[in-house]
Amino acid sequence: MANMIINKVLNNNVVIADHSDYGEVVLIGKGIGFNRNRQDYLDASAAEKVFVLKNEKEQQNYIKLLPYLEEELQQVIILAIELIKTRAGVPLNEHIHVALTDHLMFAVNRIAKGMEIRNPFLIETKVLYPREYSIAKEVIELFGERADVFLPEGETGFIALHIHSALTNTELSEINQHSQLITDLIDMTEEQLNINIDKDSIDYMRLVRHLRFAIERVKNGEKVEEQEKIAALLKEEYPLCYNLSWKLIKVMQQQLKQPVFEAEAVYLTMHLQRLQKKIK
Repeated sequence: MANMIINKVLNNNVVIADHSDYGEVVLIGKGIGFNRNRQDYLDASAAEKVFVLKNEKEQQNYIKLLPYLEEELQQVIILAIELIKTRAGVPLNEHIHVALTDHLMFAVNRIAKGMEIRNPFLIETKVLYPREYSIAKEVIELFGERADVFLPEGETGFIALHIHSALTNTELSEINQHSQLITDLIDMTEEQLNINIDKDSIDYMRLVRHLRFAIERVKNGEKVEEQEKIAALLKEEYPLCYNLSWKLIKVMQQQLKQPVFEAEAVYLTMHLQRLQKKIK
């Protein structure tokens, strides 16, 4: 990283500087602003463990958070994002600096006031994004060790979604929409088949993952190979599960506002029949 000239010191951990390659950037790192002044040079060694926010909008949004963020908490969040970046091993969408900082700041405030927000997607998140969930658990542990703040398990799920959003460059609102859709489809399955699905079972994991990949196929316009003979057989042998699969597909079409290929009914029916058979 080339030498930079400081434009403004925001606090001990954040400075705005001119970078020879990127122009004006926000540099975030432990003690990077300590005893620094405007027009001071900042060399590469000082910026060894910092994040560079190149997007101007993300810069401004991050700066707006700073007056509401205690420096000690900010430092733990910086370490958390460094941890996520290291564990991920790939570049993250830099929006995570704003989105995760904002989320964790309010999460800590809620806990201090004795409030806890229920996470309706916790089980599904654990199944859908095991890698992100594992990293999120490390973030939770980091908060306990460095800040003596013990975030509830529901926060692990929320943090995992932020990590997934940064890894896939997907808007968090879209991820939440898909999580809600999967939850609705599972609820509908339990109601229509009159069963209670064991959320720790392999079959539940398979169904949730199948629904996730089905949603992704729909979003990407991927066509599933037609299985006409199998479809006819399933329709005759397992009419309840086959009809339910079509009900689920219609809900997916309405929510995603995109067509779902008919072949999806075949694979979905197989999952539903496996569930129903084991419950019985």
